[in-house]
Amino acid sequence: MTPPPPLGRPRNKDGPAFDPALDDTALAAARDALARGRWADARQLLARTGDDWDRRGHRLVALGRPPTAAAWAREWQLAEPDSPDAAALLAFATVFRALGGKDAPDAARALCLAAGRMAPRDPTPWLGALVLARRTGTDDERVRAFDQVRARHRDHHHAHHLMAACLAEHQDGDRDDPLHEVYDFAAWAAEQAPADSPLAVLPVVAHAERYRVLARAGLEPGDPARSGHWRTRRARQVMKSAFDWWLEWDVDEDAADAPDTAGSSHPRRKVDLNFLAHAKLHEGRTAEAAALLTRIGPHATPAPWSYPGQDPGAAFRAARRAALGAG
Repeated sequence: MTPPPPLGRPRNKDGPAFDPALDDTALAAARDALARGRWADARQLLARTGDDWDRRGHRLVALGRPPTAAAWAREWQLAEPDSPDAAALLAFATVFRALGGKDAPDAARALCLAAGRMAPRDPTPWLGALVLARRTGTDDERVRAFDQVRARHRDHHHAHHLMAACLAEHQDGDRDDPLHEVYDFAAWAAEQAPADSPLAVLPVVAHAERYRVLARAGLEPGDPARSGHWRTRRARQVMKSAFDWWLEWDVDEDAADAPDTAGSSHPRRKVDLNFLAHAKLHEGRTAEAAALLTRIGPHATPAPWSYPGQDPGAAFRAARRAALGAG
C-alpha cells in the first residue's frame, strides 16, 4: 500500500521529512495539543482507539516522540494513576528519551513492563519494548518482545516490520546472502498471515531493509535509483518477491473460481489471478499462465509491468493463443 502523503512537507538535503502521524488528522491534533500540555485530547483519542491494536501502536508511537511528551504523560498519570493509557504513553515517551540518550534504557524498559501489567491483553507496551530493544537490547530481548506482541496480536503490522529491520541489520561478511535470515522470517510471516493482511508484502520489505543495511555498509550504491545494478538484479529480486507473495499468495483452485464479490480486496479475485498469470509469463512459466488465462476468460488484460529485455505484450499474446487453442 502506498504511504499516505505527509501532513507537512519540510524539505532538507536528504529529501522530504514525513510527519509520523501520516494521514491520521485526529492523531496530529492530539499530539499538538499534548505539546501544549492538554493531555485530555490524547486521553480521548486513545479511548476511542480501543483494541484496534495496529492503530493504537501507531498512535502511541507518534504521541510519544515529541520531547515534551514524557512530562505531560507523567502529569496525566499523576491525575489518573490507574490509567493503562497514561502508563503506555509514559512508557513510549521514555523509550524515545532513552533512544535519544536522555533517559536510561532500563528505566524505559521497566515502564513498558509496568504498562503491560496494567493491560495484559494489550500488545502495545511490548511494541514499546521492541522499539527500545532494537537499538539498546540483545537479540534475545528483541525476540522476546516480538513474541509477546505476536502472542497478543499475531498479525501486528508494526512489530513485524520492526523485526524485519532488526534481522536485516545482522551483517556477516562483505556481500548479501540470498539465504539471509530476514528473508526466511518474512516468508514465514507472510505464510502465517490471513488472506487480506498487508503482511503479504513483508518479503518485499525484507529486500528493502537489506538494501538499506548494505548501502550503509558501502556494499550497495547509496542511491539505488541511479544504479543500473538496482534496476537489474536487485529489482528482479524485489519484484519476484512481490509476485510470489502478493499475487500468488494463498490462491487455491476452489476459491479462485468462486464468483467475484464487488468491492472485495481478496487476492483470489479474477483481477489478481490476471496479475498472477502475467507474473508467471515473466518467469517463463507459459503453460501455467495459459491455464490461468483459460480460467480467467475475457477479463485478462495486458500486463502492467515488464522485466528488462522482455516484451510483455508478445508473451501475453503467445500465452493467450495457447489458452484459446487449449480451449
